[in-house]
Amino acid sequence: MVTERVVSLAPSATATIAALEAEVASDHPGGGDESTGELVGVTRACEPPPGSSPAVVGGWPNPDLAAVERLEPTVAVTCDALQRETAAAVRDRGVEVVHTEPTRLAAVFDAVASVAAAVGCDAAGERLVNELRDRVDQVRAAVPDVRGERPVVYAEEWGDPPMAAGNWVPDAVAAAGGRCPFVPAGERSREVDAAAVERADPDHAVFHWCGANQIPSEDPLADRGWDVDSSVHVIDDSLLNQPSPRLVDGIETLAALLHGVDPDDENAGGCEGNVRTSSSEVCSDRSEK
Repeated sequence: MVTERVVSLAPSATATIAALEAEVASDHPGGGDESTGELVGVTRACEPPPGSSPAVVGGWPNPDLAAVERLEPTVAVTCDALQRETAAAVRDRGVEVVHTEPTRLAAVFDAVASVAAAVGCDAAGERLVNELRDRVDQVRAAVPDVRGERPVVYAEEWGDPPMAAGNWVPDAVAAAGGRCPFVPAGERSREVDAAAVERADPDHAVFHWCGANQIPSEDPLADRGWDVDSSVHVIDDSLLNQPSPRLVDGIETLAALLHGVDPDDENAGGCEGNVRTSSSEVCSDRSEK
């Protein structure tokens, strides 16, 4: 069996590979024919799987292409429209590239399957996708299903300027039993102002600012002087910004925040470790995807 030499240039792909490794290990605890290949390179924005030590080949928006080539990968994985040029440049160097651009929740599952196929573990990918879909179905079954009574959620992925989250985030909020009326699902995140948010009068405001350069306070709404009486939650940005298995952890976290629902204690990501709490119930398409 040929072992792929994999360079992951997107945090979502690296997180997916880590989840696939866990899937393979759980299904073949004594070893087996399935393999996720050898992860030989990642970007600074990636979190490599436990126990691995791949080379770092620059940042997500600007990887060092010469460093990628020196690793002699058999396949590289990229994600998002912002990495189209990177994908093309790596292909020009003779490396096979698997590039995904999910914009909806269903497409995130397809992207997970594509990464699994790229690293040579289609069967593990199919199992993982089925498990992720089952977890989302469990959340949907556990949250209230009266659409008119669902809480309105303002999800903000960037703070300066304030950007309401689009892409798959409205789908994730809907799966968790909420309504996210600021950006249609599948469209890029967009800038919003105080008037738009105040008119929507959200029940919950979820802050998942991308990256480490901006860290929200416990109540960014109050800091701005916005007249919004929302429960405020500040969560780990990877829970909503990353089109990987981590997004399902995010959906479970949202369900807990919006409805106090933990659909499966054994599997759910839940809030612990991802959420901060304060008197306003604060919990922890610039995204590095």
